[in-house]
Amino acid sequence: MPLTLEEYHRGQVYSVAETAKRETGGGDGIEMITSEPFQNAELPNGTILQSGQYTLKKYHINNKVPSFVRLLCPKGALDLREECWNAFPYTKTTISNEYLGERLNLHVESVHLADRGETENALNLPPDQLKVREVIFIDIGQPLGSEEEAAIIDGEIPRLFKSTKTSRGPLGPNWIKDTEPIMCCYKLVICEFKVFGLQTRLENFIQKNEQRVFSAFHRRMFCWIDNWWDMTMADARLHEERVAEELNEIRKSGSTRGLKAVE
Repeated sequence: MPLTLEEYHRGQVYSVAETAKRETGGGDGIEMITSEPFQNAELPNGTILQSGQYTLKKYHINNKVPSFVRLLCPKGALDLREECWNAFPYTKTTISNEYLGERLNLHVESVHLADRGETENALNLPPDQLKVREVIFIDIGQPLGSEEEAAIIDGEIPRLFKSTKTSRGPLGPNWIKDTEPIMCCYKLVICEFKVFGLQTRLENFIQKNEQRVFSAFHRRMFCWIDNWWDMTMADARLHEERVAEELNEIRKSGSTRGLKAVE
């Protein structure tokens, strides 16, 4: 990302809230349950984080999953519970489902570093995990397919966007080598979906969908820079609170919005 770490943190808070609005409507979307500071939080894996922001969200995704999944699950079984501990520059997110219980295991760890993506083992994985790790490099300046870009709102394509307030962009072919400031968001996605006969298919679907979500989110975040640039962190948190209050009403109205499942 063509940002400093401090800029990214502010932009992240603003953009998570705005993305929630984009993904909510027609019965589906995001319900904010809790957002509060934490001190000395113990994560599910036993890690202790000294301080940060804890959020608990509920994802209503009935119309956002492949049709074969909807056919297999009873009504309401597709709601997801997301817990996130944001101790920037480190964050930990876990996603669970009451219906599936221990059969669904989805964890995302993130660390943000002021580099160009060249850190080999940013999340300090042990040798056994390094052996099976697949590295996916997401370049937000890379062109998407013509149909996919045609569906994007004007002004939200990083290779075409130029910020009025910062003069950053457009992101040309060599922007990662040439741009200052720059930072990288490293994410580790671990997914297990223990459903006999469907495990490989569903795990592949989840991994592919996570890549789409990360790509879309960070492209928007950069192209929204003029919206959040003048915000302090306190301003960004206040914006987050206001959006959380709106989400329930937005979810009840209109049609399904945001990213749809790839069948």
